[in-house]
Amino acid sequence: MTERLMNTLETPCLIIDAQRMDRNIQVMADMARNHQVNLRPHAKTHKIPAIALQQIEAGAVGITVAKIAEAEVMAAHGIRDIFIAYPLVTASKIERAIRLSQRIELIVGVDSLAGAQLLEQIAGRHGHSLQVRLEIDTGLRRTGVLYDQAAALAAEIAGMPHLRLTGIYTFRGSLLAGKPTLDIAAAGKEEGTLMVQLAERLRAQGIAISDVSVGSTPTAAYAAAVEGVTEVRPGTYVFHDRMQARLGACDLEDCAGSVLVTVVSRPSAELAIVDGGSKTFATDIQPGTEPLQLRGFGHILELEDATLARLTEEHGMIELGPQAQAANLRIGDKLRIIPNHICSTVNLHNHVVMQRDQAYKRLPVLARGMLE
Repeated sequence: MTERLMNTLETPCLIIDAQRMDRNIQVMADMARNHQVNLRPHAKTHKIPAIALQQIEAGAVGITVAKIAEAEVMAAHGIRDIFIAYPLVTASKIERAIRLSQRIELIVGVDSLAGAQLLEQIAGRHGHSLQVRLEIDTGLRRTGVLYDQAAALAAEIAGMPHLRLTGIYTFRGSLLAGKPTLDIAAAGKEEGTLMVQLAERLRAQGIAISDVSVGSTPTAAYAAAVEGVTEVRPGTYVFHDRMQARLGACDLEDCAGSVLVTVVSRPSAELAIVDGGSKTFATDIQPGTEPLQLRGFGHILELEDATLARLTEEHGMIELGPQAQAANLRIGDKLRIIPNHICSTVNLHNHVVMQRDQAYKRLPVLARGMLE
C-alpha cells in the first residue's frame, strides 16, 4: 500500500490484501482436492458472505459456522450448505434451525443426550428430520462427548427417528498427546487417526457414519492425509495471522490481514502510542504463553525491533528498540500490524478494507456480533 493511499484511510482499520487472500483460498482448496477430502471452511474468521462464496467457488462444499445467527446471515446471501458446528440446546434456536433447514442443506452439531433429545422432540413436533453430527472431544476439553463415551451416545442418537446421524466431528487445534505443540504434522495425523478409528468402531456397531470431519488451519493438511478422513474445516487460513506463522502453517508474507494504526503520541524516545487498543486487536492469544511464545500483541511490519507490548481500550503502547528509535517516528505516522489472532480481531470491526493493487473498498462484516 502506498503512503498516499494509507493517508486516505481513517484509523484504526483492518486491511485485507485481496491477492494474498485469493492465494490462501486457492492453496487450501488445492490441498483438499489433492487429498480427495471435502473442504468446509469455518466462516468465523471472515464473517463475510462474499468471501464464503469465493471459497465455495474455489471448491469448498459449503461452510461451517458456530451460531444459528451466523448461518441465517450466510443463507440470506446465497450460501446453501451450512454446518453449525456447535450444540443447539434451546428451543428457540432449534426452531430457527428447523426453519433454515427447510430452505438449505443444514447440519447441526450435538454432543449430549439431553441436547439430542431436545432436537428430537422439536423436530418431531414439526414432522421434520434434522441432519446431525456428533462432536467428539479429542483432547481440547471444550464441547464434545468424551471419546470413550461416544459410541454409547451415538447409538442413542441413531435410534431417534427425527435425527439423521451422518457423521462425527472434532476441533482439536495444535494438540499432541493432550498438550499444545508446534509439531502440527504429528498433531494432525493423531487427530485424523483418532477420528477414523472411532468412525470404524461406530460402523461396526451398525451406525452409518459417512462424514469424518476434522482439521483446523495448522492441522488440516496432515489430518486430510489420514485415510478415512472425509472433510476438513480450517478457518484462519483465509487471512492467516501471526499465530499461524509461528505454528508453521504459513509465512508472515502469507498474512492477508493487517491493522493500520496512527501514532498519536510520543512520550519518550523508546515509546510510541498508537490509536489501536484492545477494542482493535484481539487479546485472546496472549504474549509469552506456551507453545507460541509470541512477543507482544502483533507483528509490526515496518519496525523489526518494535513490540506492541501493552493495550488499553483505545491505546496501543509500542516499545521501540534501537532500530525503531532510529526511524524517528512522528505523530501522525502510520504503521501496519499483523494481529496475533485474526479471527477475534475481525469480530471487533464493522468493516474491513479490501485492497487490490492500488484500489480499495470497504466491505461490511455482515455476521459480526451474530452471537445469538
